Amino acid sequence: MLRTANMRLASLLQKPPAWVVACVLCSLGGFLFGIDTGIIGPVTVMEEFTKYVGSPSPTIHGLIVSSILIPAAISSFFAGKVADALGRPRGIAIGSFIFGLGAALEGASVHIAMFIVGRVVEGVGEGLYLSMLIVYICEISPPRHRAALTTGPQLLTTLGLVTGFFTCYGTTEIKSSISWRLPFILLAGYSFVFCAAVLIWLPPSPRWLTLHGKDREASAAWDRLDVPAADREKIMNQYDTAVVEAAIPDARGDNTAAHVNPLAVATPLSKKGKFLDLFSADARPRLFMAVFLMGMQQLSGIDGVLYYAPLLFQQAGLTSNESTFLASGVSAIVIFAVTIPATLFADRWGRRANTILGGLAMAATMFLMGSLYASDAVHAGSGAGRWVVIACIYVFAVLYCVSWAVGIKVYAAEIQPPRTRASATSIAHGSNWLANFLVALVTPTLLATTRYGAYFLFGGCLFVTAAVCWVFMPETRGLSLGEIDEAFRRGGRGVSGLKEWAKGLRGRVVRRMPAAVDA
Repeated sequence: MLRTANMRLASLLQKPPAWVVACVLCSLGGFLFGIDTGIIGPVTVMEEFTKYVGSPSPTIHGLIVSSILIPAAISSFFAGKVADALGRPRGIAIGSFIFGLGAALEGASVHIAMFIVGRVVEGVGEGLYLSMLIVYICEISPPRHRAALTTGPQLLTTLGLVTGFFTCYGTTEIKSSISWRLPFILLAGYSFVFCAAVLIWLPPSPRWLTLHGKDREASAAWDRLDVPAADREKIMNQYDTAVVEAAIPDARGDNTAAHVNPLAVATPLSKKGKFLDLFSADARPRLFMAVFLMGMQQLSGIDGVLYYAPLLFQQAGLTSNESTFLASGVSAIVIFAVTIPATLFADRWGRRANTILGGLAMAATMFLMGSLYASDAVHAGSGAGRWVVIACIYVFAVLYCVSWAVGIKVYAAEIQPPRTRASATSIAHGSNWLANFLVALVTPTLLATTRYGAYFLFGGCLFVTAAVCWVFMPETRGLSLGEIDEAFRRGGRGVSGLKEWAKGLRGRVVRRMPAAVDA
């Protein structure tokens, strides 16, 4: 036993393989994204920033925050072509450089228009490099380790949230514009360092080199990554089709990549399914389900909480910036802590029950907060109402992380037929971007118009989603692609129940019709 323990300790102290280091370095792109998400909300409520922009209206506030999202969505559609033409590391480096340039423009802005231009530029870079992270990780990691490694960007995104919130907590007391400029300057510095590190230490994807006829360079890249020969063959054999199809072979496989962005799918060796196949009889219901779920994932209000956490805590009764930023930082720590077990055990929980129960639980927290505000039970100076609201914000974030954060992305990808998976999941991610933009844009207006409106809206979306999933969503965990096909042909449990009810109702109506005619 002692010998076994010593062997395990020795293995832990050994230098990790180069492909692990490369995957961790690549995942740091998620860290940059998390920092930006963490700083934009606190910055926009800093006293020095409101002086700079002249106390923006809720609509302008929402526009400032959300202006990064549509450019990111558009640029992500071109990320695949950039990655195929220049290679994955170069594409990631270009995207992160543009992202850093946008952050630098924000930090150096002399007018609100320049600040928004910086957000737009940042969004272009974000859409480019985020779309390539998982693709690169999938292309260099052995299949047996891929599921764990592909959660890296998501995990580091939550760590970036923590860093962003606490950066603003540390600068809020600076009595100059440096209080809001410094977080963006630091983000620009992190981005440029990440860009340089990617160019220096990330080798080109061996698969990309092979597709471009550079077999000798591909062999050298495999050697540099320390990938064993047996694993090299497995990786290449799994890439006869698109990256997403290899990363998520079926719901039973161990290669599920929860956060693959199919907008950056590499050029496949076999012919892709035609676009019109998306609307064939077997693929259409799955496309609609994926689009619906990915859109409602954002309409749950999670990005309203992430972007506007200081505003929510301020509305709940925390009056100073220090206290609201501290509360926001603590919420980010909670999210980070919960994300670790949530990603590790995501494939052990049923997709259907996880989505329905998670949606109902989150809806309950939203309705509770809305009811407290509607009944005027939340006061800044006294009463338990404000503490209930603050606790509900934390509970909501935890529920989201353990239910919808990973499970919906996995489900939206794994239910698609192989021939349409890349295109269908691209469209689903597009609905996610659009819903994200709408939430970021309208949340400040909703909070300013009625203190409870946003909570009832998000709670209603959550409840509707749970109801739709109960009717139409079949369970797919542990099923092969063929079994998933059969599950959708049968329909969800609720569909079967509704069909039986409708059949019985039709029979009763038919039996009564002769009597009615005779009368």
